[in-house]
Amino acid sequence: MRMDLIQPFIGSLDAVLAEMMRAPAKIVDLNMEEEGYRRKGLAAAVEFRGQIEGRVILDMEPSAAAHVASFLAGADVDPSEPIVPETVCELANMVIGNAVTQLNDGGFQFKVLPPETITAQQVDKAGMDSEATILCFETPRGKVHLNISMRYQKRRARERAPALT
Repeated sequence: MRMDLIQPFIGSLDAVLAEMMRAPAKIVDLNMEEEGYRRKGLAAAVEFRGQIEGRVILDMEPSAAAHVASFLAGADVDPSEPIVPETVCELANMVIGNAVTQLNDGGFQFKVLPPETITAQQVDKAGMDSEATILCFETPRGKVHLNISMRYQKRRARERAPALT
């Protein structure tokens, strides 16, 4: 997997977590996996299509997700409240938005689908057909995992254009 494709997501998550947690986050683990991903907490997935294809899964321990929900709501939020999974989607939106801006500035063209919360069954199937880079960020409120499975479509635009008859 090309580092220039995943670095914007790593930097974006690091910046967003530092702001939401009011403390720095640090990467404590990085690995590559070719098997299905096992959800660690509350997860949201975002798919990409175009020159860049694949998906990113943001997976947060409930305590970390509840802390971010509390930050965004301006009041304490219990990890069991329905707003917490929605917060994971919103955090995924922030991270993806920042990363997409950087990739667009780099000349990449792709379509980003809206984030969706995913169940344990859905996440088990995610990544079964591709290699993924999985990073674990440690925050004062719990761990946050970023699962990136992407590939750069090397075909030129004219090769993708429909043939004229």
